[in-house]
Amino acid sequence: MRSISAIAVVAAILLGGCAASGPKLAEIKSTMAPLPADQGRIYFYRSSSMFGAAIQPDIRLNGEVVGSSKPGGFFYRDVKGGNQTVSTSTEVERQLTFTIAAKEVRYVRTSPSFGLLVGRVQPELVPSEEAEKELADLHYTPYVPDNKK
Repeated sequence: MRSISAIAVVAAILLGGCAASGPKLAEIKSTMAPLPADQGRIYFYRSSSMFGAAIQPDIRLNGEVVGSSKPGGFFYRDVKGGNQTVSTSTEVERQLTFTIAAKEVRYVRTSPSFGLLVGRVQPELVPSEEAEKELADLHYTPYVPDNKK
């Protein structure tokens, strides 16, 4: 019985290290730069579920890494209006393509699912009402490139 308890404690510690930490949206909203008139804003986020917590692939926007899919985390990017392609990659690449207009706000949720060898993380557009409720409990996880750490 002790070994089961010990395993549960170790698993909780390891999985706890996978969850995002940082301020919540309400704490940083007043410090966020206003959306430029010629750009749209994309929020990227992932629920705080521990399912697939260890799988945290990079999120690419139009081929450029802009962040990671961290459980319980979110970040955002301002972009010129037009076509956007979001992708994640583990054993396979998953893509989402959509259009954004100037002053428009879009929400992309990344969700883990089962894969053949490794879990997969799928990006999907989410309606603003649903996304804003989910974002309230998540932590801001801005991307810092390795050469800037």
